[in-house]
Amino acid sequence: MHGFAVIDKPKGMTSHDIVAKLRKHFGTKRVGHAGTLDPMATGVLVVGINNGTKFLSYITNGKKKYLATIQLGTSTVTDDAEGEILYQRSTDEIDDQAIQLILAAMIGEIQQVPSQVSAIKVQGERAYDLVRQGKSVELKARSIKIFELNLLNIRRGAKIEIDIEVYCSSGTYIRSIARDLGEKLGVGGHLTALRRTVVEPFSLEDAHEVLEAKAIPLLEAISKVLPVRTLTLDEIAEIKFGRAISHSVFEGSGVGATAQGEVLAILENRPYGAQPVTVLNP
Repeated sequence: MHGFAVIDKPKGMTSHDIVAKLRKHFGTKRVGHAGTLDPMATGVLVVGINNGTKFLSYITNGKKKYLATIQLGTSTVTDDAEGEILYQRSTDEIDDQAIQLILAAMIGEIQQVPSQVSAIKVQGERAYDLVRQGKSVELKARSIKIFELNLLNIRRGAKIEIDIEVYCSSGTYIRSIARDLGEKLGVGGHLTALRRTVVEPFSLEDAHEVLEAKAIPLLEAISKVLPVRTLTLDEIAEIKFGRAISHSVFEGSGVGATAQGEVLAILENRPYGAQPVTVLNP
């Protein structure tokens, strides 16, 4: 089976844990995931199976949607509830309007500094590994886009907790939203819960628990993100040798498939024709 599985990741498991279980479940070592979820996070994790692993980058780059809970009044090293506390401050003077205005200003294309415990590499090492070693990490701001940021609820107790829904581009760190909100309010903030509800084109409606995972056939899944070209027998013969064929009707990258629905190649339009950049063995 070549394709994808959409998992509703439970809290406490790493993305690697999910992959390990699915290797046994599907009986293959060729399993990989698109877009890591932290152990504390739950929700949509898209996993490639066999030839599906070749297409994970097209899924990773898709838009995402999250439900998150932020606690104001406490700043942590990791910007979430699992990190060491840096400082705590009273939230008694924070009003709802201040929260709303800061969140509204984050909508659109913005520069965001990733969390220190991100998987970004710094001089060859993952940022989160350096932080765990007690080292200071400085990451540069990156351009991301937040399409929607909805404030769902504000709860007031010893600290303020807020629930938000975020629809954003790939590369957005929800922990950084929590951190930045807290810093702008002057009281600190961190993430206490995170649930990913969408990794386009997949959502929680497509997801299953790990041990009940079902494979979505490769062509059915990838046709949701890439255009498909049905190949003639002559074109199949050319592609198997890595040779270009006539231009595709679509621009950029697409999929070359047989009439029987087997995905044979990733095609890229170039000045001289459609070049197979990846040839698969179906």
